[in-house]
Amino acid sequence: MNRILFEREEIGADGTARLAPDDVRAVHVRTVLKAEAGCPLKTGVVDGPAGVSRILSVSPEGAVSIQTSHGDEAPAPWFDLLLAMPRPRSYKRLLPQITAMGARRIALVWAEKTEKAYWGAKIVDPGVARPCMVEGLMQSGATVLPLVSAHRDFAAFARSGALARMFEGQPARFAAHPSRDPGADLRAAAGTVPVLAIGPEGGWTDAELGMLEKESFARISLGPRILRSDTAAIALAAAVAAARALA
Repeated sequence: MNRILFEREEIGADGTARLAPDDVRAVHVRTVLKAEAGCPLKTGVVDGPAGVSRILSVSPEGAVSIQTSHGDEAPAPWFDLLLAMPRPRSYKRLLPQITAMGARRIALVWAEKTEKAYWGAKIVDPGVARPCMVEGLMQSGATVLPLVSAHRDFAAFARSGALARMFEGQPARFAAHPSRDPGADLRAAAGTVPVLAIGPEGGWTDAELGMLEKESFARISLGPRILRSDTAAIALAAAVAAARALA
């Protein structure tokens, strides 16, 4: 945890927050940071500001009291992800990582090669997914949660115009698909909020690629190897971040 985050309701009217002894954040403060009363602590509010707070006390039982101070902006999210729902276990692993990378929006879709049973997975529930994303925020020092939406039928989502409306005004759109041809120049993502489309592990179907290309998604590839969805998403986000930095 590179920033301890609080929900708004955890902070009292006087700006103090208390972490119970068994709270993972309190454990981190005590055992990893080895912080004591008076020590500064990087903190923030979920979907709010960040800052440097001060530890008021660490009780003998291990409870941590903190005087919060939040008036700074944390790193802003910078890309959107259109993701064909992967295996639930892979998606659970991916959520904190892609949040840490800077995802602003995650649009889950059920593509032709997506197992229909994934629709009922617990991790699709916003209440289950949220702690995974908060974990990613604390890792990266950010505070803004990605907005997550789920769309059961990708073809219907695209044909209805919902796909076009969701990413209106975002010209840098990339659809990943295994190929020896690297495809579009990722430097086109500079100065805008790019959209990264990651298909199922077997890749998008030709029909789905056609739908994406109709909506101005340019094909890109990380090579001919077929990657796991979580690996592809992280690798592509990293490649786009590097291209933006060099543009």
